[in-house]
Amino acid sequence: MKLSEFKFDLPNSLIATYPAENRDDARMMVLHRDTGKIEHKVFKDVINYFNEGDVMVANDTMVFPARLYGRKEKTGAKIEVFLLRELNAEMHLWDVLVDPARKIRVGNKLYFGDGDLVAEVIDNTTSRGRTIRFLFDGDSTAFDKVVETLGETPIPKYIKRKVEPADKERFQTIFAKNKGAVSAPTAGMHFTRQLVKRLQLKGVDLAYVTLHIGLGSFRQVDVEDLTKHKMDSENFIVGTEVCNKVNATLENKNKVCAVGTTSMRALESAVSANNRLKEREGWTDRFIFPPYEFKICGAMITNFQQPESTLLMMAAAFGGYEHVMKAYEIAKKEKYKFLTYGDALLIV
Repeated sequence: MKLSEFKFDLPNSLIATYPAENRDDARMMVLHRDTGKIEHKVFKDVINYFNEGDVMVANDTMVFPARLYGRKEKTGAKIEVFLLRELNAEMHLWDVLVDPARKIRVGNKLYFGDGDLVAEVIDNTTSRGRTIRFLFDGDSTAFDKVVETLGETPIPKYIKRKVEPADKERFQTIFAKNKGAVSAPTAGMHFTRQLVKRLQLKGVDLAYVTLHIGLGSFRQVDVEDLTKHKMDSENFIVGTEVCNKVNATLENKNKVCAVGTTSMRALESAVSANNRLKEREGWTDRFIFPPYEFKICGAMITNFQQPESTLLMMAAAFGGYEHVMKAYEIAKKEKYKFLTYGDALLIV
């Protein structure tokens, strides 16, 4: 397929600036992929589409305050450093994005807070990418504490407002426990503990994978031929417990639902030759776009995504290109909210 087939106009008025007051009160469109039928619900109604023996797989990654503001040595110019990936914990070596990039060169020292943290630029990786080494004497735990203090919740730049204290809790799922993501798995942000309890009482189980979201999911596709796009790798873990739950669900002919595109990517990156889930830990650069044969899931929850994004492409691969693009047009007419803090799309 071509990149231009995923183009549509997204008015700024439909980009959610704040989440729903209560997580599970967000609106939810339901798309039946066999018929194309569409229903309009609220997220807590998700319970009505699953039965005893079904399992939902969520991403338990935890977002850390990845956006740091500092100053360049000598000039004192203000710079933003976005922590992407830790390369070496002992040396406090990180891949980062810097802004403004033109001012940040190899050998520059960067100061954060009142000199609480100092970093040295040691390599250029892309036009905005750098490798930096934090000149810090403590261990990883002590370093994490400093970052927690100095860092800011990394809500996306398309949310045109300043970060607020409430974002620290809302830009995180209730499942979050494994630190390492620079963005939240947004589909999971609609779940409340009460809703999870109700699902469990109905006999719907929950299982967890970990995929630490980097910028790979959001990097702009800049080639018309999608087969030529290369995803950035993201670290993931599919453990014993989720494998056992998912495989038992499949054996019993029950439904597996991926909560979000990141959970789906982790699951599809850990499929055995007999189309069952196997334990796996490592890096995945899997890029899913139509046509694609999904091996594990019979349902998927996602948010309404950006035009020409890899997240939209995955949803279209799962729900059917025509069905999903029509659903997006209806979502625009019905004033659904898009992107991180927006509404949900359940594909069954």
